[in-house]
Amino acid sequence: MLLQTPVRPATVLPRTSPEHSVPLFWPLVAATMFGNEMLADMQRALDYVAAVGLIEHPASPEWASANRIRLDIDTMRLREFSAGGPGIVPVLIIAPFAGHSSTIADYERGHSLVETMLTYGAHQVLVTDWKPATAEMRDFDIDTYLASLKVAIDELGGTVHLVGLCQGGWLGAMYAARFPGKVRSLVLAGAPIDTDAGDGPIRQLAHSLPLSTFQNMVEIGNGLMPGSFMLAGWKSMHPVEQYANKYLALYQNIEDKNYVRRTAKFEGWYENANDLPGAYYLQVIEQLFKENRFARGEFVGMGRRLALADIKVPLFLLGGEQDDITTSEQVFRAAALVGTPPEKIVQKLVPGGHIGLFMGTQTLRIVWPGLTDWILKNP
Repeated sequence: MLLQTPVRPATVLPRTSPEHSVPLFWPLVAATMFGNEMLADMQRALDYVAAVGLIEHPASPEWASANRIRLDIDTMRLREFSAGGPGIVPVLIIAPFAGHSSTIADYERGHSLVETMLTYGAHQVLVTDWKPATAEMRDFDIDTYLASLKVAIDELGGTVHLVGLCQGGWLGAMYAARFPGKVRSLVLAGAPIDTDAGDGPIRQLAHSLPLSTFQNMVEIGNGLMPGSFMLAGWKSMHPVEQYANKYLALYQNIEDKNYVRRTAKFEGWYENANDLPGAYYLQVIEQLFKENRFARGEFVGMGRRLALADIKVPLFLLGGEQDDITTSEQVFRAAALVGTPPEKIVQKLVPGGHIGLFMGTQTLRIVWPGLTDWILKNP
């Protein structure tokens, strides 16, 4: 008979021991087995998983400042952030209607254009809170949104200062050209007015893809341009930044709770993309970005050919040096197309990209206070 090493009988643990209470007591077990250093790494990994969940399934964007709904119509809610008073000409911020929430104008404390303008003297500020498109809105076109602006401005007394952000810029410029007596001053921030100017990726995309590509996407969306399609397109412009770098930066900063909160906040705005009416979207792609009709004086809005030369009010043009959504050339070309005298036109190029024009701390702190004062000096 071969000799065998005696085997110790297995220890039977009582059912009340921590080892039998997984997962409730797993940190205690892990600390015993692996030590506190490895446990800290495990906790970091768990925090990272939780943070990824926050940015991949973010909460819907919210308005940062107290406001009331002044008007509620099919296309938008007109949000009022201050009551104003007798003789006050309201400032109407036209948010982009391009797939993301209008809360970009009032993102959060310290990153709010609304907050900045109120702080520096604007007594009545309003924002167009565009509604996501539904099936019933599939045939809404640019005229529909110009008519909505007219209703909103009439509600405010018929005269306003207009501040157009991005795609809201050309809509505001169209309104100013169609109803020149109703606009006291016009601010165009990151607004694509001459879409043939510059050589940005949006211009390249608009001219390289056939219209049928965009029509097919609207057809798949049953008459709407799905926000998810546009979001995928935006991300494809910076794939490394949108995917690998974002998650790497999140892991590197996982112990910075403020960084995680800010990231989750931004993803709530960025990832919650809204559907657009198919008719509106295709009209924008074909007539504005492919054919550049507005800059050429060939766009017909609300029954009339619209000419930038009919805009003669004080004009402020704001562009970003690194803006690859709306290149600064597309904004500044407006100076040569409008009827405003040169001495009434201000052009300002600032560091940074597109979104920073509206919510970047540097631009809000350095540029917008003076810009607000410029508006108020054009009563």
